[in-house]
Amino acid sequence: MTAPVLRVVLADDERMVRTALRAILTTEPGIEVAGEAADGDEAVSVVRELRPDVVLMDVRMPRIDGIRATEHLVGTMGADAPRVLVLTTFENDAYVYDALRAGAHGFLLKRATAKELVAGVRVVAQGDSLLFPSAVRALAAHHASDRRAEALTARLTEREADVLRLMAQGLTNAEIAGRFTVSTATVKTHVAAVLAKLGARDRTQAVILAYEHGVVTPCRESGGRPGGGSATGGSCGRPADRRAPRNPPR
Repeated sequence: MTAPVLRVVLADDERMVRTALRAILTTEPGIEVAGEAADGDEAVSVVRELRPDVVLMDVRMPRIDGIRATEHLVGTMGADAPRVLVLTTFENDAYVYDALRAGAHGFLLKRATAKELVAGVRVVAQGDSLLFPSAVRALAAHHASDRRAEALTARLTEREADVLRLMAQGLTNAEIAGRFTVSTATVKTHVAAVLAKLGARDRTQAVILAYEHGVVTPCRESGGRPGGGSATGGSCGRPADRRAPRNPPR
C-alpha cells in the first residue's frame, strides 16, 4: 500500500528561500510542495485553499507575521489546521517562543541541512514536536513561572512525568518507547494523558510548560536534533530519579 503524500506549503517573504526549500523538498519521495506564500496573510489564504499537512512558516514576514498567521490557523481551523514548522535565522529569536505558544509544532533554523529539513517535515507531520531543548529552555526562561516543578508534575503519574521530561528533551514517541521498552501505542496513551491533565493543546504546549516550570534542564551543549533527542546522545537529560531530593544543593 502506497504511503500518503505529505503536502507542504512554504511561507517566506524571500523568494530565494522559498526556491531553495522547494528544490530540497521536491526531490524527496512522498513529499509534495503544494503552494507558496510571501507573507502571513497570503499563507492563511493558501492554507485554507490547499489544506496542506505541513506549513514551513517564516516567523518574520510583512503584513501578518508567522506568529499571527499560526495563531489564526490554529484558532479558526482547529483539528483541521496543518502542522506548523517555524523557520528562523536565530535559535534564540523571541518570536520563536511566541510562535510555539501560538500553536506551532516546532522550529527549524534556516541554516539547517537538507537532511534536517526533510526530517523536520516528516517529524511534525507524524505528530511529534521538533524542538531544540537548550534554545527552548533559554527562551522559556524569559517567561518562566515562579511555580515549582512539583506543582506541574503532581498532576501526573510517575511514568507520565517521565514521559513529559523526555518529550521536553525532544524525543519522539518511538524514541520514548525505546527508553521504556514499551510499544509506541503505550507511549501515545501516556502522551494523551499528559496533555489532558495539563490542559495542553498539544505536545508542544506541554513541553513549553515543562520548561517554564523547570521540570527539565537540557544539557549545556545540546542544541537538539531533528527527529528528537539531544545532540550529544548518551545519558544526557535523563528523567530525574523521583526518589532524589526535589531541590538538591547548588
